Amino acid sequence: MIGILLAAGFSRRFGPSNKLLQPMADGRPIALASAENLMQAIPTCVAVVRPENTTLAALLQQAGLTVFACKENKQEMADSLSAAIRFSANFEAANHGFVIALADMPYIQPATISMVANRVNSNDSIIIPTYHGQRGHPVGFAARYRSELENLQGDEGARAIVKRYADAVCLLPCEDAGILADIDTPADLKR
Repeated sequence: MIGILLAAGFSRRFGPSNKLLQPMADGRPIALASAENLMQAIPTCVAVVRPENTTLAALLQQAGLTVFACKENKQEMADSLSAAIRFSANFEAANHGFVIALADMPYIQPATISMVANRVNSNDSIIIPTYHGQRGHPVGFAARYRSELENLQGDEGARAIVKRYADAVCLLPCEDAGILADIDTPADLKR
C-alpha cells in the first residue's frame, strides 16, 4: 500500500498566501499535519507538489515523504493525481493499492487512514470512509485501478472512476469528522 498526498493545488480560494504552509492552532503547517497523519498509517508515502513550490517540497521531504513535482501544463487535479500514480510505480508498495489523501485535510485521524488501507488490502475494491452518511477522504483504490488512475484527465480527480465502478465501492463508516474537514479559506483554520 502506498499513501499519496496531493499537494499541487493552487488554493485560489485561500488568497495570495500558500495555504498549505499556514500554521494550524498547534503551529504545524497544514500540509505537514496532513502528511504526518498519512505517514503514521502508511509506511510508504509520496507527495506531489507544483514545481515552483520548493518550500513546501522541502518541508514534506524533511518529514519523510518522497516528493516530486507535477510538471503537467494544465495542473488540473487529475494531472497531479495521475502523475502521482505513475511515479508510485517506482515503489513495490504500490502493487498493493493506493490511499489518496489531500494536503488540505489535516484533521483526518491516522487510525481512519489505517482502516481505509486495511480494507483496500483485504479486497479488490474502492474504499470511501463515511461520517454520518457523508462520504469523505482519504479514498483507497485497489491496485487493479492503477491504469485508469494513471490516465485521468480534467479537474474531477478520481470521481469518474468511483462513478464507473460504483458496484465496487465499499463505504466505511467511521467516527472521524476530519474526513469531511478541508481547509479552503482562512476562516476554515479557526474551526
